[in-house]
Amino acid sequence: MEDLLLAWFMEHGRDLPWRRTRDPYAILVSEVMSQQTQIERVLPRWQRWLERWPRVEELAVAPAADVIREWQGLGYNRRALSLHRAARHVAAHGWPDDLTELPGVGRYTADAVACFAFGRPVLPVDVNVRRISERTRHAFSPAAAQALMDLGKTVCLARIPRCGICPLAGACPSRWSRSEPSRRQGPFEGSFRQRRATALRAVVAGSQPEDAEAVASLAHDGLVRVDGERVALPD
Repeated sequence: MEDLLLAWFMEHGRDLPWRRTRDPYAILVSEVMSQQTQIERVLPRWQRWLERWPRVEELAVAPAADVIREWQGLGYNRRALSLHRAARHVAAHGWPDDLTELPGVGRYTADAVACFAFGRPVLPVDVNVRRISERTRHAFSPAAAQALMDLGKTVCLARIPRCGICPLAGACPSRWSRSEPSRRQGPFEGSFRQRRATALRAVVAGSQPEDAEAVASLAHDGLVRVDGERVALPD
């Protein structure tokens, strides 16, 4: 089954720039940016980020305010600070054996960097990899990681899998089965997340936001600092 998957991947795999490098920093940036963000939005921002801070040591010494400004438009701004803190950790101590020691790096991201950058024999399991493994009941190797991600993104979809064009359909016990809809995050419009984003954009633009609750939440996460009545980006 894995041979069929890899043959399909050779012809249909996505050509993503971070797949052409073994630089753990570049791969970490791509993984953090891609969390809950469409790849089409990530591609130009990843390139711009690496043009500005091409090495982890350069990101480590950048002001947090610049990092937050550069992140604008990608959403979930705490990811920017976590990535900044991870860069500082690496610059000071090197890459840890257990990558979950890095700020903001969970099990999947740690395994992705370990597999794609360091060549460790670990399969990073995201929602796409898990779905295909469960549907096919097959244990795939780390060599199939990127192929699994692409198949899950384009063919083995969650709600309506495209079994008619799937290279694994002939041996898949779940062929033509439909999954229950997964719980989706609430709408952004009108949410507290939107209020936070609006307040942070105001600070980035040099204005003073009026939403005290949103400002307090941003300050708790370290995304802004409050000096008296003035709200500013962190140093």
